[in-house]
Amino acid sequence: MSSVTPPSTGPESNQPPQANAENVDAWDEAELEDESLLENEEATALIGSMLVHLIIILTLALVPLRAEVDDEAVVLVSPPDYEQEKIETIEDITYSEVEQTEVGANSDAEMDMAEASAEIFSEEAEIPNPVELDPAELGQIEVNNMFESAVAPLDKLENLKGKVGQGTEGAKGAVDRLTFEILQSLEERPTLVVWLFDQSGSLHRQRREIRDRFERIYSELGIAKASEVEAFSKEKSDHPLLTSVIGFGSNVTLYTEEPTEDLEEIKAIVDSIQVDATGEEKVFSAISSAADKYKGLRRMRSGREPQRNVLFVVVTDEKGDDGNMLEASISSCRKLAIPVYVIGVPAPFGREHSLVKYVDPDPKYDQSPQWAQVDQGPETFLPERVQVGFTANFEAEPVIDSGFGPYALTRLCYETGGIYFTVHPNRNVNRQVKRGEIDPYASDLKYFFDPVAMARYRPDYLSQQDYVSMVKASPLRQALVSAAQMRPASGLARPKTRFVRMSEPQLVGELTTAQQDAAKLEPTLVRMAQTLNPGMKVRDEEQSLRWKAGFDLAMGRVLAQKVRTETYNAMLAKAKRGMSFEDKKNNTWLLAPNEEISVGSKWKNEAETATQLLQAVADEHKGTPWALLAQQELSVPIGWKWEESFTDLAPPAPRGAGNNNNNNVPRPAQDDKARMLKKVTKRPVPKL
Repeated sequence: MSSVTPPSTGPESNQPPQANAENVDAWDEAELEDESLLENEEATALIGSMLVHLIIILTLALVPLRAEVDDEAVVLVSPPDYEQEKIETIEDITYSEVEQTEVGANSDAEMDMAEASAEIFSEEAEIPNPVELDPAELGQIEVNNMFESAVAPLDKLENLKGKVGQGTEGAKGAVDRLTFEILQSLEERPTLVVWLFDQSGSLHRQRREIRDRFERIYSELGIAKASEVEAFSKEKSDHPLLTSVIGFGSNVTLYTEEPTEDLEEIKAIVDSIQVDATGEEKVFSAISSAADKYKGLRRMRSGREPQRNVLFVVVTDEKGDDGNMLEASISSCRKLAIPVYVIGVPAPFGREHSLVKYVDPDPKYDQSPQWAQVDQGPETFLPERVQVGFTANFEAEPVIDSGFGPYALTRLCYETGGIYFTVHPNRNVNRQVKRGEIDPYASDLKYFFDPVAMARYRPDYLSQQDYVSMVKASPLRQALVSAAQMRPASGLARPKTRFVRMSEPQLVGELTTAQQDAAKLEPTLVRMAQTLNPGMKVRDEEQSLRWKAGFDLAMGRVLAQKVRTETYNAMLAKAKRGMSFEDKKNNTWLLAPNEEISVGSKWKNEAETATQLLQAVADEHKGTPWALLAQQELSVPIGWKWEESFTDLAPPAPRGAGNNNNNNVPRPAQDDKARMLKKVTKRPVPKL
């Protein structure tokens, strides 16, 4: 038996060779040659099958295709015959020339209020203030310009951040705003307002004034009830608005075992709050405890909605002593969608401490004012202001308003969608506030600034880790923060500028002593300048107004103080080498401030750089703390010049010449009545 390969032509060639070989038992050459193609039964069946399939395919190709159409899915809409509205076009547009890195508004949710994404603001706002507010008895309360956001819907607060808003002035404006926030919450569901009061002695009087404001808040809500606001018109088993009171100092105290709707009971509770004399203020512990206490009201009921909205209102005049609890407080409040509002104080610009005017609350004791140090700042996580004193007519840096609240409490408001109210009874943005004008329990701040102008200089409310990472990513910011953490440089607060020549050795000795005093200041100023110098290389790349103003002011002031101190030393050295009076009768050298630098080209170049930086701050950041300090630094010339004068060295005539018997001088009459008055006891200032 032999194996044979079938021919490659003909229809049967479609069969694989191996299969054909298996189907044929014995093929001989004679059969293969004699049998025709048509006489083969298998070939005939194959051809027939192919013809049938070909006919079917052609038939299907000729049938028209029809797509299934949902009649309800196609809707034809004819535009209505409305009268076309007249659209007013905008002729003048103010826009930012800074290239935007992101497109769109800075909003985290569809229902959240969007904030502007432009990095440069218009010089003048186009939106008018809709309300003219009356002056308030408690003083002016500023709403910091970064936290305005509606409370409702509170359920979306987990993804909500504070927004840039419109500031209000006066206690009336703050009360109105709080009332509005409560009403907004009531429109959504019943609400619990938790008031957290600082128990320190410095808040004694302010707690009373806040208590008196309860009357206004709840009366406004009562008016709303009478006007049939939806929240009050509904039939509910429980009262739509409940209140709870918590006090905090070294400990956290819950004064309301159960929330209440009784206004008189609330006022009586606030009156009963005891003063905490420890000086500690665990505000973040109080917030975390309150969140844990009322978390049950924020849990979803049967998959529907929380039982109540919860709002926290904190009343304090310090930054808090438990900042390590900040992140936990933020996490708790955001998880439970609880916004935090703070009625607090302005943070001093770049400083930790302020002096508060303390007057004993008990009239039986001495009522003369005393000044106590209170922790109220700074407004940033790390200091961003170098500590350099003033010279010439400036004995010390003025303590001024930063325009914002302390970092931790302000960030808490920012992260939870609340508002930080900055309170100071003597706020005046038009002039310096003198110390005698400061009200009791208010901080000694000499200058305040327009919140609209300060809105562009908002601090970076980041977590500690993110803040440090952000600083390290920029040589300029890293240089500024590093210099701000160095020990203070006092500068030439009261330099000796008058030198009387009684003899050459005596004059040289006085000049040398003055040189030694100046030499003690130079190393700190030199190190500050070296620390800041890397930022000069990337100064033009900085886009943040706040960081650029802070760096320019720091570098300008440090260079100015450095040159002023070093040229002072150089001018004294020049005098030691010998100088001749033009007028032979003169015997006194006077070192006077002067714009010209006459002792070295290096110092001249540094003085020019300092002047340019300071002038840029004054021109580009008007109405801000940076501009104020720059202008004050510029008002004192950087260089020095020698002037000559005459000093009469003759001894003065003795007092009462001709009358050597001083015993005959009659004693002044005594006020016996005044001597009989009982002295009022003066108590020391408690820990505030």
